[in-house]
Amino acid sequence: MSGAHFHVHGPHDHELEHATQHGERDTFAGRIAVTTAILATVGALMAYEGGATQANAVLYKNNAAIKKTEASNQWNYYQAKSSKQNLAELGLTLATTPEKQAFYRDEIARYDREKKEIKAVADKLEAEAKDWDRKSDAELHVHHRWAQATTALQIAIALSAIALLTRRQWLVWGVYGVAGLGGLLGALALVHV
Repeated sequence: MSGAHFHVHGPHDHELEHATQHGERDTFAGRIAVTTAILATVGALMAYEGGATQANAVLYKNNAAIKKTEASNQWNYYQAKSSKQNLAELGLTLATTPEKQAFYRDEIARYDREKKEIKAVADKLEAEAKDWDRKSDAELHVHHRWAQATTALQIAIALSAIALLTRRQWLVWGVYGVAGLGGLLGALALVHV
């Protein structure tokens, strides 16, 4: 006896054959599947953007720290020049000859000029550090928006699975609502709001 022509149909097999032969499709499941695939794709893109903005925020914060260190070094240099200027002023007070007094006056003037130059550099570095801090804060804000958008899409994907299992139309509207919220948050992140 050959098994080539013997086949037992179960209820599930019969339904599948019937649907295939008569062109019937489960449009509810198909619609949910396509929606879920779109949400997953958009969510992946949003997650990528969120990671990129987080990396930028850390990089900018690092740049701010470097500029702050450079400014601190300049302020230390400024302090050293101030100490030397104070010693020259003391030398001027203690000098007994006009030549020594002229020498110390020149030294005091030189230190005063050098301090002004150092202060200008330090102030510029501090301004650059503040600018990098502002950029970092802005990127971190955008990162949070991307994270919120991604989370909303993940919730929408979970709701679509529940909608598919329960076949509840109201859950599908919930999927679209939460996905719309995710899209809105993503748009806000895109325009840096």
